[in-house]
Amino acid sequence: MKLAHMLVFGSLILAGCQSPPPAGNTPPIAPNTPSVPESTSVPSSPTPSATPSASETPVATTPIKGKVKLEPLPGVKAPKLTKMVKAKFTTSQGDLLIEIYPEAAPGASKRFIELIKAGFYDNTPIFRVEPGFVCQFGINSKPGMVEWKDKMFPDDPSYFRLDEGTLAFAKAGPDTNSTQVFINYGDNSGLVSQGFTSFAKVVKGYEQTTKFKQVPEAGDQGALWTDTEGFIKKLPTKPDHIVKAEILK
Repeated sequence: MKLAHMLVFGSLILAGCQSPPPAGNTPPIAPNTPSVPESTSVPSSPTPSATPSASETPVATTPIKGKVKLEPLPGVKAPKLTKMVKAKFTTSQGDLLIEIYPEAAPGASKRFIELIKAGFYDNTPIFRVEPGFVCQFGINSKPGMVEWKDKMFPDDPSYFRLDEGTLAFAKAGPDTNSTQVFINYGDNSGLVSQGFTSFAKVVKGYEQTTKFKQVPEAGDQGALWTDTEGFIKKLPTKPDHIVKAEILK
C-alpha cells in the first residue's frame, strides 16, 4: 500500500475517536471466519439464513427511576431513556444484573432479549478477555442455536458512550451484528467511529466480570462455532462461562 493511501486509511479509522482502544487491542470482531483483516471488504447487506425460532411475546419494560446509567456522547443529541428491561446473567464468577435500554439502540436491544429468551447464552464461554479493554461472549454451536450466527441485523445509531460496564454487539463490519456481545472494561468510546453501539449496562456485579480468566486458546472462533462444548473440553485451562441468562419480570 502506498504511503499516501496508508495515511488516508489511518485518518478514516481514527477520525472522531473520543478515546481509542488501548494499544495492542483489536476491536471486538465477530467474523464468520476465524479472522477478518481490517483491509478486508465486508458486505454491507449480508444475506441472513432462515429465521430462528424465538418467542415474539413482548417483554414488559420497567420505567427508569433515578439517574440513567448510560452517558450520552459529547455533542450528540441522544434520545431520552424512559424504560428498561432487566436481565440476570449467572456466571462462573457470580451474578450480573444488566439493564437493557430499548430506546438507546432498538435493534441491539431486541436481538439481545431474543437471544436470552431463546437460551442462546446458557452454558456458553466468555471466550475473549482483554484486561483493561473488553470481555466477549456469544458463540453457541448447538442445533437450534448456531442458526442465529448468520441472522445479522443492521447497525443502530450510536448515541451513548461505551464506558465501563456497558455492552455492545461485536461485529466484522457494517450491519454484521449477530450474537456476540462484549462488556467494556473502560471507556472505549473511540469504537463508536467504527460503528459500535452501547445498548445496555451491568449495573450490579460488574466486579465479577473483571475476574474472568484470560484464556487466549479459547478465542478460536472457527472451532467454537463448529463444536463449542467439545472444543472447550479439550482446553487444558477452561475459560469462565455463562451458566444461565434470563429476563427478569
